[in-house]
Amino acid sequence: MLCDTGRMNASSVLDRFVTAVDEEDLGAYGVHMLVGEDVVEHRWRSDDRENLYSVSKGVCALAVGIAIGEGVLTLDTTVSRLLPRVDLGAGVEAVTVRHLLTMTSGIDFPWFGDQPVPWPDLAQEMLRRPTRGPGAVFQYSDASTYVAMRMLGAVVGDVRDWLLPRLFDPLRIHNPQWHRCPRGWIVAGSGLELRTEELARIGRLLRDRGRWQGRQLVDPTWIDGMHASWVDAGGEAPFERYGLAVWDGPGRCWRLDGRYGQYVIVDRDRNAVITITAHEESRDHRLAALAHAALEG
Repeated sequence: MLCDTGRMNASSVLDRFVTAVDEEDLGAYGVHMLVGEDVVEHRWRSDDRENLYSVSKGVCALAVGIAIGEGVLTLDTTVSRLLPRVDLGAGVEAVTVRHLLTMTSGIDFPWFGDQPVPWPDLAQEMLRRPTRGPGAVFQYSDASTYVAMRMLGAVVGDVRDWLLPRLFDPLRIHNPQWHRCPRGWIVAGSGLELRTEELARIGRLLRDRGRWQGRQLVDPTWIDGMHASWVDAGGEAPFERYGLAVWDGPGRCWRLDGRYGQYVIVDRDRNAVITITAHEESRDHRLAALAHAALEG
């Protein structure tokens, strides 16, 4: 347990963040701060389940980590191995789970989960296109995570149901809903709906390297690997470097990052994690910047 000073610091961080959010009139829903074992939180509205958008990608990465631990697949498993009935474009047979999670499949297919799925099979529509070279080009797309989860689903069935006893039930996240494509598969890269407090349990799991209440749910080396190396995303801050479904920064932090201000920000130096849900349409990344500033004091 933290000493009283630790608890005062956590409260001070929260006070700084809440004050800054209110001063800038940002559309935050709730914030949950974990520093050591101390928890403080604040709400601007009721804690309802909300679409986490691209934060969902981080949960998909946890699914892959669990699957690797069970010997279901590896980061180097190819689409041609697990989706043999899908027609593949030139070079796509070499695309792996790693390429899909790091957005480096090289396939030009920028589709996102808040858009309708106009094709009968989203995976087929992406994979029938040629690659510019696996690992050579970064392109952010929900379709990449979707295909990775289709690969996992080819082995385990419905990924959300498979995750219930392995992730959601141990974290006491009851019956989470995940948006689905016309074929019934989870959209994966978006569409998972959780409350702030439920998402904060995933944040604790990330901070504690896959351990939850004495039980190792995910291999710690997998959690480390999610943010151990980065690919150049070619964008401006805070979109400069991408790992295994996570973004680098701010500062020495790493984060899950979803549209309209959904965040899990892990600060490894301070043994802290800040979880935010929001609906801020124009200045959503101010929330991450203000969270980091609050930690810095």
